[in-house]
Amino acid sequence: MRLKLGKSVISVDDSWKILGCREQLKKLSALEMDLATARQKGFVSNYLPEMNKTPKKNPLVVIGILTGFGRKNEREAIRNAWMGTGAALTKMEDNKGIIVRFVIGRSSNRGDSLDRSIDSENKQTNDFFILENHIEAPEELPNKTKLFFAHAAESWDADYYAKFNDDVYVNIDALGNILAAHLNQPRVYIGCMKSGDVFSESGEKWYEPDWWKFGDGKTYFRHASGEMLVISKALAKFVSINRSILRAYAHDDVSVGSWFIGANVEHINERKFCCSSWSSGAICSGV
Repeated sequence: MRLKLGKSVISVDDSWKILGCREQLKKLSALEMDLATARQKGFVSNYLPEMNKTPKKNPLVVIGILTGFGRKNEREAIRNAWMGTGAALTKMEDNKGIIVRFVIGRSSNRGDSLDRSIDSENKQTNDFFILENHIEAPEELPNKTKLFFAHAAESWDADYYAKFNDDVYVNIDALGNILAAHLNQPRVYIGCMKSGDVFSESGEKWYEPDWWKFGDGKTYFRHASGEMLVISKALAKFVSINRSILRAYAHDDVSVGSWFIGANVEHINERKFCCSSWSSGAICSGV
């Protein structure tokens, strides 16, 4: 059925739609009047302040200090030297965008005195990043490093993610300045780059079970020293997404380097990350 209105012709359905729109306009107008009245009486929406807040800035870097059971003295030394605790740690996060956590897994005897000791320490300091599904063992350090990068990228949206050993002391302001200089480079791998011999004899300290993969020359490709190394957000997300297929070699520094050797990644040989001594111009020192 169609209706004629002058020269225009509209259907009955269209007529109902027009009437419906008019009703909605009336309701909207009434709501606007109610809102204006409420504001005059002092009503303020709980959602308005959220809209006016300045968005919180993403962290510059998340630093994971890989530690283990029986290393409390080393952790205390780092807290006292440069990391801080409590309000000082929070201030560094808020003012400098630098988040620092001790990274540790769980005991093979889940819930034993080793686990309880870490839980007790963390209750006091609140500065641990505990990998619940990782079992602490020296030979598992490469996988621990991988899990830290993966889970840190999922927990914080930072510009960089750094792995430190728990015997490294660092000038945190100098570190922040170095990282800020590379913010325009999306895929960077920063560290004291090195290479070295691949040890193929099982009795040697630095034995590499997969030595044959490195060719007849038995030399590792260039990679960052494991004392301290930094990767950008894109690389941390890459590790997170591909964690199940990224190979872990005998050493964590070689493992990290292997993940990026075939990718479009800029390797930055930052000599200030070579923690041999402060006098050489390094921003860090290994004990």
